[in-house]
Order: sequence, then structure tokens, then C-alpha cells
Amino acid sequence: MRLSSLLLPTEREPPSDAEALSHKLMVRAGLIRQVGAGLWSWMPAGWRIHQNVVGVIRSEMDAIGAQELLMPTITPAELWKRSGRYDSVDAELFRFQDRKGADMILAMSHEETLTFHIAHIVRSYRQLPLQLYHFQTKGRDEARPRAGLLRTREFIMKDAYSFDRDEAGLDVAYEAQRAAYHRIFARCGLEFYECESDVGMMGGSGAHEFMAPCAAGENDVALAPGYAANVEVASADPQTVPPLREDLHGELHTPGQSTIEALAAGLDVSAGNLLKAFPIVTESRGLTMLFLRGDHRVNEVKLATQLGEPFRPATEEELTAAGQVPGYLGPNPDLPSLYDAALLPGRYVAGGGRPDTHVVVSLEVGRRIDVRTVEAGDTIDGTPITIEPAIEIGNIFKLGTRYSEPMGANYLDQDGKSRPIVMGSYGIGPARVAAAVAEQQGDERGISWPRELAPWDVELVAIGKSGTPEREAADRLYEQLAASPLDVLYDDRDAKPGEKFADAELLGVPLRLTLGKRSLDSGRVEAQRRRGLQDVEDGIALSDAAAQAEALWRELP
Repeated sequence: MRLSSLLLPTEREPPSDAEALSHKLMVRAGLIRQVGAGLWSWMPAGWRIHQNVVGVIRSEMDAIGAQELLMPTITPAELWKRSGRYDSVDAELFRFQDRKGADMILAMSHEETLTFHIAHIVRSYRQLPLQLYHFQTKGRDEARPRAGLLRTREFIMKDAYSFDRDEAGLDVAYEAQRAAYHRIFARCGLEFYECESDVGMMGGSGAHEFMAPCAAGENDVALAPGYAANVEVASADPQTVPPLREDLHGELHTPGQSTIEALAAGLDVSAGNLLKAFPIVTESRGLTMLFLRGDHRVNEVKLATQLGEPFRPATEEELTAAGQVPGYLGPNPDLPSLYDAALLPGRYVAGGGRPDTHVVVSLEVGRRIDVRTVEAGDTIDGTPITIEPAIEIGNIFKLGTRYSEPMGANYLDQDGKSRPIVMGSYGIGPARVAAAVAEQQGDERGISWPRELAPWDVELVAIGKSGTPEREAADRLYEQLAASPLDVLYDDRDAKPGEKFADAELLGVPLRLTLGKRSLDSGRVEAQRRRGLQDVEDGIALSDAAAQAEALWRELP
């Protein structure tokens, strides 16, 4: 490919609203261009990278026996109503009506569509197991699209689905997909963690996320040796706190001390000696009081999982109507109460139910639920936890019969008994993978793409004007490289060397060859690895440049 005819709209400056490194570099390198909020077009060089990611994913899916198909983005809403997701998914789901007034959606994933097909195709245990996948455009009406490709309203995703006779079969499929994901991300040159995660709107019995650590990450990962979990589901060891002072007991007069900070300072005690109230409302429980230690924060994802139903914070009006005083909330026998698992048996200061009043209460051993947010410095099995930001690049879910039961996807077992098919779901976003690589392998000059993802294998930079002996030599070398197994980009523009080098570093092709008058006179072609901008000592021989370039390329990461 000659760069003189390539649409490569490089920019000297990043977009004014760009914060993530990948956003800045991918726009500056001419890989992507914005159409609207959360809507991006891939330019030719960027699309080559995207399709290289797709190629890696496809090869690993095929290697475990998954079969590729294609399903439509537009989906009858009736399928999502049958699964229950039509009402449970919030405003992120694109909904519309066709000209006949039928409700339709733009699918965010394809569990319903494929389960619908399988319900009409699979009849016998002999037709199972199955693993199927596709690459398809997804829609998500993000409230705040941000960070370039990291949070968009439209994107291509690989989603795979497994269909098994039982949970044992699902375990086998899940492990095959998990291992394939490890190979995919390793081939893409990513540092990543496999983390425990919340099943979220997907449902099911278990899930893991694959996280790529970087400064622009929108997820927090709790890490310790042998442990990695999304903070949304992470747990930590119980923490001890010094016992409450013995001189504090009964009812306490606490004027103006309606916050944890003011109360701890006023009583001269640790915030861990206080009970923090988090009043909520659920459909089945009504107004309910949740209590945590004063130095802990509630994790709303963990709380929703523990409750098994949606919740919302109680309003001040609801608390007042129930005879409660905001700022002085405490255990009340007239209201249901829940306690966080970090609340060990002992004495605590709680709201007294009246203004300017707190009371000392004793908590005994009892049922607790784990709903607190894990913080840096907490421990797991005695080992300190660190918190690191990361990008979610893939996820895998054990769906079980979450979709097969409501959608009638059953099979006859060996005894002729009808049983629901057991399912799994497995997703990767190629654009997020590319952005994560740009985050991890980007520097102030551009991106260093790994060999498997790079838009071209080698970039040849010609120094000298058209018609000069050095340009003619570069033209001949380009023809030799093009005839080799290497995919080559040839910068044949009549531009200054500095401009060409800056664009090459920005684009990030892993191996750069430079041929100018000095190279022609010495019979040596300058060579540089993009990773670390490492020059190849003495370059390579012009007489054998294509073969030597291929050998150098095969040594690259």
C-alpha cells in the first residue's frame, strides 16, 4: 500500500475533549473519526487493526469447535419480553416501532435470538453440545459516551453461546471459552486479569470479566496475590476496630452531629465504632434500614444481588412519614433491618431516632450480608488488597436455564424426558481490545502495535524526491517487500523526513525501514523497531533487505 494514496487523516493535536490516551492517539493517528456522541467511523488503517483483532478472535473460537453464524441486529421486542429483559433493561436499550406499529429493539446481545432458533431446531440430546458465535453491530444508548472507543453507542461485538445438556457440560464449555480468552488476549499483547464479576442484566449463576489495567479504565479491580475481582463483587476479610469506650453508654446528647464525621469527632471515637444507616425501599420489603460501619461505603451492585430485587434510596418524606429523623437513624423494631457482614458483634453508636440524640447499641451474632465496598488496604486471606483501574475487554457468563426455560428451549434426554438446555454466553469487543492495546502500548509519540494486530507488518519510508536514485531504489525495495510474505506500507510522499518519521511513530507499524541517499551509498537500509524505538544496529543489507526484514519481523512481539 502506498501512503500517497491511503486515506490516513493524521492530526498534530488531539481532540479538545479527549482524556483517555487511546482516544487521543487513535484520532491523531488517523485510525478513527467521530460522527456524533458515542458514534465513530473506522478509517482504513484503523479498520485493518479492528479486523486483525477479529481474526485473532475468530481463529481461537474456531479452534475450540465454535461455529460462526450471523444474526440480525434488529430484533422483535417480543423475544425480549419473553425472556424478561425488555422491562428489566433500562434506557440503554434502543427501542422503536416499525411502520406497522410492532415493537422492535436494537439488540445489545443475542441470547434471545439464538435461543429462539435453538428452541425450534434442537430436539434431542444427540444434537448437543453446541457452541455458536457471530460478530455483529450492537447498540447501547449510553447516557454519557466518553473516552473514544471505550464507551460508545454503537460497536461490533463477538458474542458466543454454548448449549449443553447439563451443568457439567456447561462447565466444560465455560472452561474452553475461558482458556480461549486467555489465548486471545495474550496474542493481542495485552496485560490482563481474569476477575470475578456480577452477572448483571445477563442473569445466570456465575460470571468472570477480563480486565486490561490502564489509567483510563472505568472499572476498579481489587487485586491481591491469587485474587482478582471487580470491586462491584469483591469481598475482604473482616476488620477489627478498637472497642467503644466504656464511658459511652445509653443515650448520648449529640447536638448538631448528624454526619459520621461530626459524630466521630464529637465523641472522639473511630468512625468504625459508629453505625451508618442506608435507608432503602424495595417492592417486597418496603422501607428497610441497612446498617454498615461508619467508615465503610455501601456497594449498590452487591446490595442488589443480596436483596434479589431492585431497590432505591428512601426519600426524606418517606423517612419522616415512618417517624424517622434523617441524620439520626438507628435500629427500629417497627422497620426491617439488614446488617453488613463487616459489623462484628460488639457495641456501636447508632442514631437515637430523635434530633441531637444517639444511643449505644449492642450487636450480637446474627445473619449478615456482604454489601460494603472493598477499599485499598483491606485484606483478603490476610494479604493486602490494591485497587487498580482497568478496561473490561471480555466477559463470560454461566447462564444456566435463565433463557432456555422462558423461551421453551428444551431437549429430550436419553430417557425421553424433556429438559431445559443449559446455556453460557461469552463476549468480546474488538474495538475495546484495540483501545486497550493503545492504552497499554501508547507513548507520547504514538502507538506500538503488536505484530498480530498491526495494520501493516513493515513501513518503508523513502527519503528523497521522486526521480532521484534513492527514490528509485526505494521503489524497487517496495516491490521486493510486496512480493514477500510481509504486508508493507510505503511512505512515498514528497514530504519532509521529520513529518514522515512522526507519522510512522504515530501509526505504530512494528518495523520501520528507511532508505535515503546515505542508505543507498552504504548499501544498508536503516531499520527500527517501533516498540521502544529501538534501532537495529547497522541496519540490514539493501541487497537482501526483504528476507532480512521478514526475519526481523518474526522476532517482534
